[in-house]
Amino acid sequence: MKLLVTGGAGFIGSNFIRYMLREHTDITIVNLDKLTYAGNLNNLLEVADNPRYTFIKGDICNPETVATVFSLGITHVVNFAAESHVDRSINDPTIFINTNVLGTQVLLENAKQFAVDRFIQISTDEVYGSLGSTGFFTETTPLTPNNPYAASKGAADLLVRAYYQTYGLPINITRCSNNYGPYQFPEKLIPLVISNALIDQQIPVYGDGLNIRDWLYVEDHCRAIDLILSNGRPGEVYNIGANTEKTNLGVVKSILAKLGKDESLIKFVTDRPGHDRRYAIDASKIKQELGWEPRYSFTEGIAATIQWYLENRWWWGPLKR
Repeated sequence: MKLLVTGGAGFIGSNFIRYMLREHTDITIVNLDKLTYAGNLNNLLEVADNPRYTFIKGDICNPETVATVFSLGITHVVNFAAESHVDRSINDPTIFINTNVLGTQVLLENAKQFAVDRFIQISTDEVYGSLGSTGFFTETTPLTPNNPYAASKGAADLLVRAYYQTYGLPINITRCSNNYGPYQFPEKLIPLVISNALIDQQIPVYGDGLNIRDWLYVEDHCRAIDLILSNGRPGEVYNIGANTEKTNLGVVKSILAKLGKDESLIKFVTDRPGHDRRYAIDASKIKQELGWEPRYSFTEGIAATIQWYLENRWWWGPLKR
């Protein structure tokens, strides 16, 4: 397998690359990443000299660059490349449309032309919109995105589906819940809380802090993608979640408690527009079809994550500045 990972210098992509090189000795990986603000080659220092790993700096929106990469003999694609921060999409949706929609179409067209064996689109539960106090997102839940980021990811999902229906491109779409773990850029909730708390900086919490998310440790997500890459049914969507629902405020308070920090660091701020109240994933399909189960409880995952940030200030310190 010659695997193209796009956006592999980002949080989930870099965790996936390290996981795949560790778990499989029979694959080579090409990492195509534009190295925007959230792309960081320090995420991949431990594999930089691995002979089965190649990094190429480039933009998935550039057809010539993408065609050159595919001509290297790519057999499988996992597309992580995306603008992903909701707040930034509210401030300027344009780059989200360009990267998340048009960039995905460039990748799909090359995947079709070069007849790859599998194309996996990494999406998000945010495309489903917001849940009430009960129920779960399934793979057949209608897409009702409520912010520009989610809308751009939903549009990309529909393009991926169309390439399967129209051209027979062997695709899968994965929709995961909120990821956390090592190497996550500190604009996202959990690394923001940890890093701010460690330097006694105030921690902004939107609204009343009672928005609910299902939290998934990043290595569990990587294992799920690995299984889908090998055994997923072509054309299928797979939800990936750990059934670990927590309010944002509850997450913040649990991290502060583990760090021995006072809750006076919490600062409630005006809620953002279109802020979904609750996400919750039904992951029974991937469990039944592929035998996937999350291995990390939230207690275990958050402890490992906090420990990583405690030991790797060299990584996040410059990003905070």
